[in-house]
Amino acid sequence: MSWVLLRGLTREARHWGALPGQLARTLETGQVVTLDLPGNGVFNEQTSPTSVRGMVDFTRHQLRCQGIPPPWQLLAMSLGGMVAADWAQRYPQEVARLALINTSMRPFSSLTERLRPASWPQLATLVARWHDAPYAERAIHRLTCQETALREADIAAWVHIRQTAPVSLANAGRQLAAAARFSSELQAPPCPVLVLSSSADRLVDPRCSQRLAAAWQAPHQVHPWAGHDLPHDDAGWVCRRIAHWLART
Repeated sequence: MSWVLLRGLTREARHWGALPGQLARTLETGQVVTLDLPGNGVFNEQTSPTSVRGMVDFTRHQLRCQGIPPPWQLLAMSLGGMVAADWAQRYPQEVARLALINTSMRPFSSLTERLRPASWPQLATLVARWHDAPYAERAIHRLTCQETALREADIAAWVHIRQTAPVSLANAGRQLAAAARFSSELQAPPCPVLVLSSSADRLVDPRCSQRLAAAWQAPHQVHPWAGHDLPHDDAGWVCRRIAHWLART
């Protein structure tokens, strides 16, 4: 059974870094698929939908085009987590497991929890300098990462990604609108759900994950020091938490 990985707002498959390979080795699974949302990565020239529902429809179609049959196991973060949650609720027969990283959604969290006000000035400057790749990627790193040992190498790699598959400012706006509008069903999907979050997330309040896990009665693991981009900061921890969860479900 395939694991399908979905990243967040304006990010793509290459931003997972080492995690897909580590996940495959840790779980000893044959297939880990990194799928880009429309407007990002290999689909950067497409127009992003302004709804999470539209993103779900797109990703389902792409998997079928690649000949990867359901059911799927979804590992997703941030906006990707919203897509995965909606997917599991609307098409429960297609999703066998759901692991969500630092995501947030109505009705469980408020606007100021889903996007922390302290980050708003930095995000406004980021939008104003969207086409300045080095500035933009350094700002994103500062907002989302706590592990800084390889910061310059990270930023260089992210600048290369931005230059080779740029996400337009218009598509970034559409993705943000989709995230802001999304509201989940109150009832949890029927599949097993794992919630992972970071205690030092400067972008999304960790209480968003806490409330989601409580509402859905799902196990919730909190990383003690990582930022919003938990797979970047500690991919090994993510893989170990998933392996432990699988052993218990």
